[in-house]
Amino acid sequence: MRIYLDHNATTPLRPEVLSAMARVLGSIHGNPSSVHAEGAAARAEVEAARESVAALVGARPAEVVFTAGATEANHMALLGLGPPRPGARHVVSTVIEHPSVEAPLARLEARGFEVSRLPVDAGGRVDPEQVAAALRPDTALVSLIWANNETGIVQPVEAVAALARERGVAVHSDATQIVGKHPVRLDAVPVDLLSLSAHKLGGPKGSGCLVARGGATLVPLIGGGPQERRRRGGTENVAGIAGLGVACALARAELAPRRARYAALRDRLWEGLAAKVPRVRRNGAAEHALCNTLSVAFEGVAGEVLLQALDLEGVAVSAGAACASGSIEPSPALTAMGLSPEQARGSLRFSVGHGVDEAQIDRVLALLPDLVARVREAAGA
Repeated sequence: MRIYLDHNATTPLRPEVLSAMARVLGSIHGNPSSVHAEGAAARAEVEAARESVAALVGARPAEVVFTAGATEANHMALLGLGPPRPGARHVVSTVIEHPSVEAPLARLEARGFEVSRLPVDAGGRVDPEQVAAALRPDTALVSLIWANNETGIVQPVEAVAALARERGVAVHSDATQIVGKHPVRLDAVPVDLLSLSAHKLGGPKGSGCLVARGGATLVPLIGGGPQERRRRGGTENVAGIAGLGVACALARAELAPRRARYAALRDRLWEGLAAKVPRVRRNGAAEHALCNTLSVAFEGVAGEVLLQALDLEGVAVSAGAACASGSIEPSPALTAMGLSPEQARGSLRFSVGHGVDEAQIDRVLALLPDLVARVREAAGA
């Protein structure tokens, strides 16, 4: 039996989600835009999911725009946001954004926008005052990841959004990693645009949404139909949307016990590592880490080699480095926090989730001391 500790990459489909999707795929075959009974049944599934998403994040159902996932939602937010005022061609962001945010930022730069990418401190957090100082009369948008996908460090989105609101600047947050693990309430935090993806919280791949609050005007990136109030053309993925709705309903019902459970497992793993494996360090400020995420640097270890060794023993984790052009590049998020390239390459991310238990954590702790020692010995470290 394998042990899956890579829930930040994707999560196993919850049985309740699978059941809902199977029901829709098996019996709800109408087009949601059709006016007959079959179409109305499909439309009811879509709208029920819209209400579920809105309830989880503190928004109005009409503000939820369904997409194929957070990548599309991030592109929609950055490339499809209508200009708040003439001449606003400046965006403030950070050096630790997900590639699905960095890609549209680069496209904006190619169109003549200026992007200010702010640094983070050694704990992995951006300083709200630095964001405030970067705002200019021509700033159109602040885009700030809510929780980093590699380190799990939660950003001070509340403070940044409040400062931006004072200056009349819209705020977008990629909330893919945090939704379902931490309270996210847009009725309390002045974030204008929020992206999320179903497969990060027990839902299906290929389904997500952009929540566009109040007066946020979106220019459709995908035209061709009146769907999603003309904000995103194309026939809706009814089964995927229904799965997202159920995943959000589960997250809303389970949030408090889920956070406590995940944090206990994460802490059990870290305390065991610190006690059993020499020369390890935790990446990022522990007090600001997501309940389920642990990023660890193993001194003298190639992270990819240790990952493969764990995989052979039946344990799935993630390396703190990305494969690019056949070579292992150090993680920009980790080097931005002051880690050396070697420390970044020697880091692994462990992320727990539904289905993980104490016995699995203890099994990993039993394996790691010997595996780390062997990898170090092979490297002469």
